[in-house]
Amino acid sequence: MWSDKESKIDFLNFNEIAESIRDLITEKELMPISVGVFGDWGAGKSTILELTANALEKEEQEYIQINFDAWTFQGYDDAKAALLETIAAQLVEAAADDEKLLVKALDFAKRIDKVRFMGLMAEGAAAVSGMPTFGAIQNFFGWASDATEDDDLDLEDVQKDAKELGKVGKKAKGLVKAKKKFSPPKEIREFRKSYISLLNAFDKPVIVYVDNLDRCLPENTISTLEAIRLFLFMPNTAFVVAADPDMIRLAIPHFHKGASVRHQTDYLDKLIQIPVHVPKPGVAEVRAYLIMLIAQDRKIPFEEFDRLRKGLEYSLKFSWKQERVSIDDLLEGCQLDYVAELREEFKIAEQMAPILAESANINGNPRIVKRLLNQIKMRKKTAYRRGMQLDERTITKLVIFERCMGIQATNRLYELIDTENGKPTLIAELENTDKEFDVSKLPDEWKKELRFLDKWSRLQPQFTGVDLTAAAYLSRQNIPMGSVNSVMSGAAQRMLEGLLKQKTRSSKASAELIEITASEEYISVMDSLIEELRNVEDWGLKTLGIYGARQLAVHDERCKDNFLAFVKKAPKKRWLESMIKELEGTK
Repeated sequence: MWSDKESKIDFLNFNEIAESIRDLITEKELMPISVGVFGDWGAGKSTILELTANALEKEEQEYIQINFDAWTFQGYDDAKAALLETIAAQLVEAAADDEKLLVKALDFAKRIDKVRFMGLMAEGAAAVSGMPTFGAIQNFFGWASDATEDDDLDLEDVQKDAKELGKVGKKAKGLVKAKKKFSPPKEIREFRKSYISLLNAFDKPVIVYVDNLDRCLPENTISTLEAIRLFLFMPNTAFVVAADPDMIRLAIPHFHKGASVRHQTDYLDKLIQIPVHVPKPGVAEVRAYLIMLIAQDRKIPFEEFDRLRKGLEYSLKFSWKQERVSIDDLLEGCQLDYVAELREEFKIAEQMAPILAESANINGNPRIVKRLLNQIKMRKKTAYRRGMQLDERTITKLVIFERCMGIQATNRLYELIDTENGKPTLIAELENTDKEFDVSKLPDEWKKELRFLDKWSRLQPQFTGVDLTAAAYLSRQNIPMGSVNSVMSGAAQRMLEGLLKQKTRSSKASAELIEITASEEYISVMDSLIEELRNVEDWGLKTLGIYGARQLAVHDERCKDNFLAFVKKAPKKRWLESMIKELEGTK
């Protein structure tokens, strides 16, 4: 089995991207700088952050590297403060062995408390007045300029009293001693001044890696970006932010009501100076990724493992001018006892790579690929426990069909297996390359994926004459937990939730969720919608999920076919018949 965590080992030639980011950060003239590592869910953004950090550790110049996982603080009371306090805590730790540095670091940490105090007070005032809380610190400027402060401000007391939001304005003056006027603009200036002084004393650049922003709720996403804004244009500082830019843009209108697409883009462009896009893996990259995952699962000794990795990395790096390295060349000189077995597994990976790279429902996404392999491993263990004589290649071929074709098409395959004693003639005809296949024989659920079916039918092992009863039974037992939700991204899950709640024929919010979700996720979402609709007993105009499914069907032809195949079997309703005719284009 393979962990779903980011990797410190490069399987996809991401080192080139990491080295490019390192080159930007180590160029002193470019500091301060903010770099965005942009890509879809599961594309490898977190791995690129890890590889960048590793690359910087090899530099002669010392760096203070700080990691912040925004998703970890999803339920935190103040997302801005979470990032600020993480930075402060790391700087205090870095200064622990130097008394003078420690004094400056603690002073900076105290400034964080004051900035957080301002944010807390602003949120309280906003709640009372009904004012939106976006840019809370800025809103506070006009509200609390007559408050007072003391150098020994007790944040815990402030938090206790601020729970009664209706009284927060009155209590602000009484929380601290009347020593001097409290000026938020002045505190922001002092905050920046303290940070600059600390960095000058360190004489080391600070690199902050912000990950998993696109997994957060809109409030936390924007609050974290607002905290980053406090550090922009501060010397010797770099932020490397990993996120799906579409998810960030979607979060902006939650705070800037009526923000246009241009305003959403402008906001992101002002925060991220240099965007770096994670490339979509092609066939060669997916092949290399599969080979290395197999080698990792085999627990190959480090020396041989690293030799394989370097050989594949070199091949990918220079694929623009030479043929990719062959399996036999990769294994040449390998000192393992099971080289023949390894070669066979690598050959299977080589066959799988084009399907996984080019299928519209996978698109080479590393996380989806890894989760599919984990499903295969789980099913193999289940088959072994039940005494089923199923080899891993058979399970693999069926799992790929499920993911790429969707539940409706998969159920049709298993119906054929049931009715023809485990040996469907349709599969045998698909696999017969000596005779041109008659497409009209295909079930309607399969006809949109002819290119995939052609490649899938050539994938080993061949199913002609093989009894697939046990394999189909095992797969059906795992479809609900395996083929859909376990490989669905956060964006797709949010899209599913939104479509299930939709109560009207069309929804702007649903349209936005569909737009920002990768097209390879659509079938999984439609399958989940249909599974929910299967539980409906009383079909009515307000059936939750029906309008969301309709909107997705309008957007995607494959989803439309699956949805129509399902609703045509639903109870006869006049309004539903009208929807079917509309989708068929006959209305």
